[in-house]
Amino acid sequence: MSKLRVCLVAALALAASEAAAQETLKLAVGQRTLWDTSVSELGQRAGIFQKHGLHLDILYTQGSGETQQAVIAGSVDVGVGAGVMGVLGAFSKGAPVRIIGAEISGAGDLFWYVKADSPIQSIKGLTENNTIAYSTTGSSTHGVVTAFIKQYDLKAKPVATGGPPGTLTQVMSNQLDVGWSAPPLGLDLLKQGRIRILATGNDTLFKDQVVRLLISNVQTLASRKAALDKYVAAYRETVDWMYSGSDPDPLKVYADFAGISEQMAKDIRATFFPKQALSPDRLIGLDVIVKDAVALKFTASELTKAQLTDLIQIPPR
Repeated sequence: MSKLRVCLVAALALAASEAAAQETLKLAVGQRTLWDTSVSELGQRAGIFQKHGLHLDILYTQGSGETQQAVIAGSVDVGVGAGVMGVLGAFSKGAPVRIIGAEISGAGDLFWYVKADSPIQSIKGLTENNTIAYSTTGSSTHGVVTAFIKQYDLKAKPVATGGPPGTLTQVMSNQLDVGWSAPPLGLDLLKQGRIRILATGNDTLFKDQVVRLLISNVQTLASRKAALDKYVAAYRETVDWMYSGSDPDPLKVYADFAGISEQMAKDIRATFFPKQALSPDRLIGLDVIVKDAVALKFTASELTKAQLTDLIQIPPR
């Protein structure tokens, strides 16, 4: 056997051995290409999850409602970007869902918009004749729209529209009055003056609260806790890397994944996503959230401290 062939065989054997050593976790991630929901994707592309002995099998969904259902059904191990109100509501009804981390705090990245020529000038100006979009039931956008309706006493009709691309099509074809989006989707149309922003998620009670979560289910926690601990550790490391200038450059990796320019990637990170907002350890505003969940009718009563202790299973650092 030639020396080259021996080297090739050895390399293939090493690659097979490394692949076999990687433990696979199945993920459901709400909304592809958003900066905050891209942590797992970018960390895998940078080799961070592999370093922790994990391979991620990532499924992208149309919203956190779909993500949450995949976790509850046990078809995935981890859900990324599940809306906090939806999770509280599901848990209160006995669903086997558990929180293993925060995904994002604050909702300034979510925005609601109209066509540039729309007669609607304010979110407060919506009437019973208007429609307003959210992604899926139980999602963070569903929570924000519910908050808009209660906060401003709106009579507008909420409509589940899935992700930003499909929502945009409905707005631009006059099937829908107010759409929702998040960067990078829609930023080009804003710059072109084809759409106008009416409000962001930070115009509601969600401004100073955790909005989306990392979740798993009871069975996965019982059978694969070590793998989930590794996932959260790698996730923390990836967030640190995403705000560094290390090699590989996180902005280049994200720009390639999202199909945008590096400058746009830089602007998105700087404008919409302060690092602390992505910390998986910050469940801020929880004391207020449990009250808001009742007011917005996601739960029938406030979750108790004992219930929250059972629900929150964030691995320690």
